[in-house]
Amino acid sequence: MIAARTRYTSWRKTQPRTPRLVQQTVRARGLEFAVFTTPEVAGAPPLMCVNGGMIYSHALLWPALSSLATSRQIILYDLRGRGASTAAPGPRQSRIEFDAGDLPAIREALGIARWDLLGHSWGGGIAMLAAARDPLGVRRLVLADAVGSTSEWIADLHPAALARLEGRERAILDALDPRLLHDDNPELHAEYSRAIYPAWFVDRELGGAFAPPRETSVTGSSVAARLRREGYDWRADIRAIAATTLLVHGDGDLLSVALAQATASVIPRAEVAVVAGAGHMPFWEQPEAFFGTVQTFLAARDRGA
Repeated sequence: MIAARTRYTSWRKTQPRTPRLVQQTVRARGLEFAVFTTPEVAGAPPLMCVNGGMIYSHALLWPALSSLATSRQIILYDLRGRGASTAAPGPRQSRIEFDAGDLPAIREALGIARWDLLGHSWGGGIAMLAAARDPLGVRRLVLADAVGSTSEWIADLHPAALARLEGRERAILDALDPRLLHDDNPELHAEYSRAIYPAWFVDRELGGAFAPPRETSVTGSSVAARLRREGYDWRADIRAIAATTLLVHGDGDLLSVALAQATASVIPRAEVAVVAGAGHMPFWEQPEAFFGTVQTFLAARDRGA
């Protein structure tokens, strides 16, 4: 079996050079958002990508998703209070619904009538809530290893991650009590995010080769703490999604494929594509399968489009 790191390196050599991102500041809902774009592609709607991690900037998805820029303009942004985007007053009152409401406002501020959305992990949660709020503005929705439509998965995450790790990596995560994440301490959320990161990969060598940047965010940790503390159920909201939806999910993700299937059963026009041999980051562990599936889905025309 070819190691995931070798497979990714070989595949990456076949891809065009990563395009340069152009940064601009977009004012929406009284905040200044850092927005990053690749060159426009005629005849194709732009694709807005929403990163996961809750405390991180857009850098978590770039250049990871750069191969998608061959067929369309890619737009990324820093969520409110993360990266270079400004935080709202009272950041500790932040909710994921505020993040979801920002996306339609950014689309309108950019002068874009309709776009596609891709959200990864927690970014998938933001993207599905945003698509439900913006039915006329979202053509197609991709949920890449997204969190579940209810919070039931959270309780199982820590033990599942421990079962996947060994040695020093397991000891580091085992020393952290996930119940402490009900607090919005930014340092604690940053420490936990880095400790659990290797467990998101099926291939341990590849998991050791990647590490997230060390970032902290009062806004992001407050949103994450509230979701863990209070739980959530978005099923009534996402029934309003009008966009044709693809849930692409690694079969070895800590978030089980059953979560994707349960979410797809609620969204009116949704299908699930399972990526074999991949964990939470299928764009790294199985890039050919992931990008092929996503590109084909995005290139398809909707009825009446």
